Amino acid sequence: MRLLAISGSLRARSSNGEVLAAIAGLAPEGVEVDTVSAAFLAALPAFNPDDDGENATPPEAVAVWRDTVGGAAGLIVSSPEYAHGVPGALKNALDWLVSSPVVIDKPVALINASPRSKFAHAQLAETLRTMSTRVIEAATIELPISRGLDARAILEDRKLAEPLAVALQALIDAVA
Repeated sequence: MRLLAISGSLRARSSNGEVLAAIAGLAPEGVEVDTVSAAFLAALPAFNPDDDGENATPPEAVAVWRDTVGGAAGLIVSSPEYAHGVPGALKNALDWLVSSPVVIDKPVALINASPRSKFAHAQLAETLRTMSTRVIEAATIELPISRGLDARAILEDRKLAEPLAVALQALIDAVA
């Protein structure tokens, strides 16, 4: 089973990226967690419906993005909140998926790495539901990640690793 991990942060070492790396470290045998690179998200062109309508050919990066998402059995999304909203790069990437069937009924785990980030997390869940994904409630969690924690430190902290393992298992169960 292949799961796709997507961070809403473009930072090289973001808390959200470290959470996703920790989840990858928790994956049981037979489950592969691939991570979308920040550079890839940053390189997607700005969404333009004229480039995605009938008789239009979306840019090559968009085709790759859709194939990548379509090839995953489920998604794991962890995103920061910027100015009470979803970061632009992540929202742009999601916009490119709206007219594509690749996300319909796809199970999604939402990981909030900062309990202070209430607005973007709720917006992201609403956007994903509107796109006809299945946001798995048992795989949707908040974690109090301190800045500077890396994946290893997250995995070594039982209070952080255990909820991640439960969320991952809930997503795996939803896929199965």
